[in-house]
Amino acid sequence: MIKWEHSIFALPFALCGALLAANGWPTAHQLAWIIVAMVSARSAAMAFNRLADASIDAANPRTATRALPAGSLTPGFVTTFVLISSGIFVLAASQLNRLTFELSPVALAVLLLYSYTKRFTRWSHLVLGFALGIAPSAAWIAVRGSYDLRMLLLTAAVTFWVGGFDVLYACQDHDFDKEAGLHSIPRYAGIPAALWVARAFHLVMLGLLVSLVMVFGLGKVAIAGVIVVALLLGYEHSLVKHNDLSKLNAAFFTMNGVISVVFFAFIAADLLTR
Repeated sequence: MIKWEHSIFALPFALCGALLAANGWPTAHQLAWIIVAMVSARSAAMAFNRLADASIDAANPRTATRALPAGSLTPGFVTTFVLISSGIFVLAASQLNRLTFELSPVALAVLLLYSYTKRFTRWSHLVLGFALGIAPSAAWIAVRGSYDLRMLLLTAAVTFWVGGFDVLYACQDHDFDKEAGLHSIPRYAGIPAALWVARAFHLVMLGLLVSLVMVFGLGKVAIAGVIVVALLLGYEHSLVKHNDLSKLNAAFFTMNGVISVVFFAFIAADLLTR
């Protein structure tokens, strides 16, 4: 039910937030608990999403083989998993500083309540993006115990990045969403227009990353990282066409995992080689 690639999307961006906050590597204590918090939060969110969407997944041929509709896991087990993962997340937050602990219920609320947004808004893609986008801001707070408004640039960048690839992913459920009364950009705009919306989201993301590099005074290595991300996004979009979604999983899982890791590597290299 929970796969490694489900954590790889936001974790590198969270680590970028931690490195920017520390202007280098955070302490081993901070780094360890940030990773525990990230993995446990993502696990809680993913499991809760499966629980909330169990009946929808069962009706959708694409998702009918998932653990809950297939009967390989019970609702009781998944509920327990969500509660334990949430508890580990709050524990991890408490080991960082007071502000992370106080904000941990807010973060959980954002992560868990996303699962219901597709029932009433076509902009659920951006809500999912925000749920992952708060990760770098949370990591900054974990290191500093305070907040810096400059981190809103990275939060917004991740929001539009995730929103863009979630629009792409939702294209494969275009017909089902119409039948089930669910809301998404592909359902309302159609697949060709949705692909352009995804491209626009990713252009906004790149603009925000450039702004991030500028306001933090990062160097040429970080700029090179943004260029590489732009090239990878271009390749990702080349894989998906309105009349051919066969490579969508490669674009969604493989390419976006690569993008997040690559960006982290360039930011880390920039900060650590000063």
